[in-house]
Amino acid sequence: MPTDFITGFFSGAALIIAIGAQNAFVLRQGIRREHVLAVVLVCAGADALLIGAGILGLGALIQSAPMAMSVARYAGALFLIVYGVAAARRALNPHSLAVTGSAGLSLTAALAACLTFTFLNPHVYLDTVILLGSLASQRGESGRWVFGAGAICASFVWFFSLGFGARLLAPWFLKPIAWRVLDILIALIMFALGAALLAG
Repeated sequence: MPTDFITGFFSGAALIIAIGAQNAFVLRQGIRREHVLAVVLVCAGADALLIGAGILGLGALIQSAPMAMSVARYAGALFLIVYGVAAARRALNPHSLAVTGSAGLSLTAALAACLTFTFLNPHVYLDTVILLGSLASQRGESGRWVFGAGAICASFVWFFSLGFGARLLAPWFLKPIAWRVLDILIALIMFALGAALLAG
């Protein structure tokens, strides 16, 4: 049983800890200290929901519905490109880069962005639902849920560390140039991920 949990933890961590749209968004919110608790809870909670769905067998259903994956792929690509354009515009506008005095996202907008980054990303279904679901299913009836608990734990540890640990970078982001660099990197990540989705 402990082995199933540890394996699940590291399997989940390996898939979650990567430079992606969701992580870039959480990092930016963490540095700005905007709605951090709500953002990390939504991200980790969504992962928990998807991991649980994968263990229950949603992965097989997804694999049998390629049209749904195609819709998610194109919608996700469009969203990533639009968000990339927004990040690029922030990078070009010094007035919007100040740590204080600049308008941030409302709680509703931040949570909507979290949910969009999560559920319009086809890779989340391939990695979190199908891959983790199939790895869990190899561990028997009780072992698969222990494995899933480990993967869910990894998600919570990662998102809380990223969201609340980002404030340690705040001193570097007192200068607009740091925000400019971050937003340029975010824009490049979004464009690259969007292009990858369109390329299939």
